[in-house]
Amino acid sequence: MMDFEMRSSDSEGYDESDEELQEAFARGDLKPGLNIELVKEKIDVNDIPRILAKHEEIELKLPWIERLDMYNDLAPLAPELALQLERHEQKRANQFKGNAKIPYVRPEEDPVLNDFKREMLFHRQAQAAVVEGIRRLHELNIPTKRPDDYFAEMAKTDEHMQKVRANLMAKEQGQAKSERIRQIREQRKMGKMLAKQTKVQREMEKKEMLDQLKKFRKGKLKNLDFLEDTKANAKASAASKKKSAAKRKARDQHYGFGGKKRGLKRNTKASSAGLERNTKGLLGNKGGRKGGAAAKRPGKARRQKNKAKAKGK
Repeated sequence: MMDFEMRSSDSEGYDESDEELQEAFARGDLKPGLNIELVKEKIDVNDIPRILAKHEEIELKLPWIERLDMYNDLAPLAPELALQLERHEQKRANQFKGNAKIPYVRPEEDPVLNDFKREMLFHRQAQAAVVEGIRRLHELNIPTKRPDDYFAEMAKTDEHMQKVRANLMAKEQGQAKSERIRQIREQRKMGKMLAKQTKVQREMEKKEMLDQLKKFRKGKLKNLDFLEDTKANAKASAASKKKSAAKRKARDQHYGFGGKKRGLKRNTKASSAGLERNTKGLLGNKGGRKGGAAAKRPGKARRQKNKAKAKGK
């Protein structure tokens, strides 16, 4: 019912508007030809005469020092830029060779190389503009360098710069620490690899010697010359071990065996009062031996036996 009433009201409104239009046309308010089709004028985008005329209209006749505009050619290509471009082209060619999914594009049509060349042209244009601009400024007697007695207040406070400096130092220390950790890790990997290779080599030598012994027992070999080579290798390894042990002993004598070493000669309350003699012989005479030599600690097995005896008692 509601829908029917809305439709009827819409149709009545439409009839009323139509009647009003007819009445306006009868009065002469509406005349034919009022609805004119507009035709858009085609404007040439690259209209050079109009562009030059507009430029002449808006151009300000100011001296060059107020405008600082430059019209110059490109600076000559530097050798390092030429080498960089050659490496970039070679890298791009290697990408095409190594990946079949990327379709091959000629260097002059490659968008990646074109972007690089465009950036290089910007760089050369800026170089030429700087050289020409400095020459013009010098001709106008305008200084281009900061004087020696120039003083300018810092935009940032000293506290802020100290924080920046501390942050940079922390970053450098973190990078150095990570680099040391990486080197230690690489050294450990190399040490494990060498140990593994040495172990494999020894096992191979042992296996080869056992094979030679089996052949000798079966009568395939007439002598035991291979044992002499084995003895020579054993002597060489023993000599290297002895040499490393001597080095270790020298290091131990020089650097000690660890533990606290600072403050051993410092006076205590008892020594300053004269109750004990702080001499080298008495300091080392903990075990009651002569000459100040300290008693050596027994081994682990002996210590366990002593504990067991003490419990049995």
